[in-house]
Order: sequence, then structure tokens, then C-alpha cells
Amino acid sequence: MKYDIVILTDHKHAYPKTIDDYTKNVITEDALVTNALGKLGLNTIRLAWNDLYFDWSSTKAILFRTTWDYFDDFPKFSNWLDTVSKVTTLINSEALIRWNIDKHYLQDLQNNGVHVAETLFIEAGTTKSLEQLHTETGWTDTVLKPCVSGAARHTYKLNAENRANHEGVYKVLIENEAMMLQPFQHRIVLEGEVSMMVFNGQFTHAILKKAKAGDFRVQDDFGGSVHSYTPTEAEIEFAENTVRACKELPLYARVDIFNDNDGKIALAELELIEPELWFRNHPEAALILAEAIKEKLSLL
Repeated sequence: MKYDIVILTDHKHAYPKTIDDYTKNVITEDALVTNALGKLGLNTIRLAWNDLYFDWSSTKAILFRTTWDYFDDFPKFSNWLDTVSKVTTLINSEALIRWNIDKHYLQDLQNNGVHVAETLFIEAGTTKSLEQLHTETGWTDTVLKPCVSGAARHTYKLNAENRANHEGVYKVLIENEAMMLQPFQHRIVLEGEVSMMVFNGQFTHAILKKAKAGDFRVQDDFGGSVHSYTPTEAEIEFAENTVRACKELPLYARVDIFNDNDGKIALAELELIEPELWFRNHPEAALILAEAIKEKLSLL
């Protein structure tokens, strides 16, 4: 059977053993996209990216939605990506996905005029300790995380009191993967982080994420809360300018922004691979994405 679109997820959410609130949200989001594509006459199927039996050449395109385990076995995912990109169209493109997987992309965006949170990239194999890096930068409160990661994997808030306790795990990590160190952004704790959804270059909707009391991570995995949010014109302009600063215009993007320690709008992350897009908060956006996909398919 031939398909127009495969809506891509991971094995856990393709074949859930239990339906908790988190899984229910994933299924709801994917259903909204599926229904929107169906209304436009597009034939879809929902699969895990590591499905062993599907013929990927039998679909016109693959829409990456909730492949939230790709960084758990990145070599396997990378090989799969290389294979499927030769037989079908990826949304977003393979070039954008590979660029966005590694947070060195922030340097490219900064070079293209996007204001990014101050960042020190620490390349794999570096022998400098955390203590040395903090001495050289002059930073006191910081956040350390891998350049290829997700869901706050190995993300640590550091200060003078706890840095020594993290030297061991940092030494193990830096032997095999690049890391990034950033000054701790106090306004994120006070004000939260805004996720701006942008489809085909146009802003559609936003939500505000706040960390739970005593934490700094805004992800709901760690108890963060989600709130409706109406962005300012400056925030909308920032989000749209960010996607236009990419190497090619993504069909969908989530632009995570915050006010930095100096009070300026700054980019925290640009999510082009499998971002949660909060369709359940703004269902009409699923149709906007579907229309953009149909237009893209008409050009293939």
C-alpha cells in the first residue's frame, strides 16, 4: 500500500503498554495531525522510526513528530536516517535534522544575527576540568548539558558548592561527546520559557513553560507547568526571524525563547526534529501544518 505521509513516533508511543497522561497527550497530538492531513485527502499511517517491517519507499514523505528516543541509540538512528532519506522525503529535511541534532547550530544562528544565550562549547576529549572552565570564564552559577541531547538528559545546574561533585560524571561524558556550558539564566526561573510555534515561516501560537518550585528545568518531565501565553510583537518577530536564519526554511519549528540576565529576548533552543507543538492547545494549527505539507508534496 502507498502512503502520502508517515507520522513518525518512537516504539514506546507507537505501542504503549499503558496510557498515562503523558502518552495520552502524544496520541492526542498525533491524532490532530492525522485528522488534519486526512481532511486534505492525504493518506497517512503512524509508525515508530525503528519499525522493522515497513517499506519506507512506499510513502511520499515522513513527518517527524515524537521520535523522542533517538538520542538513546544515536548511531542506529543516524544510519536509519541515512537510509530512508534516499527513498523518501523527510519533513523537516535530513539536512535540517542533522544540523539541528547538534546544538553547535546555535553558533550558526548567532552568526546569522540571532541573539543566543551565552555559551561555551566544550569539545569531546577536552581535558580541562569544570573548575578550570569556570575559572577561565568567570562564571559562577552555570548549566552544563550535552550538545546532542533531549528531555534534559545529563543537564546539571552547577555552582561553587557542587561543581566538585560533578567532575566525575563530566569527565566520563566529555571523553565521548561534546558538552556546552552556559551562565545560569535566573529569569527563566522567575518568568519561565516561551515556546513559539512557527509553520512555514509564520507564527501560529505560543505556550509558557514554568519550572516547579525548587527546580530550574521547565520540561513537564520534571514537574514543569504549561500555561496559555500571548506573545508580544517583538517575540513573534524574534521567532520568525530565527527560522529565517536557518540554512533552509523549516516546514515546522518550535522556537524556545526567554529573557536573558540582561533582559533581552534570547534563543534557548530551536527545535526542528521532534518538538512538542502543543496542537491540543491550538488545534487549528494542525490544519496549518497539514496545508503546508500538502503544498510541499505537490512540488515533489
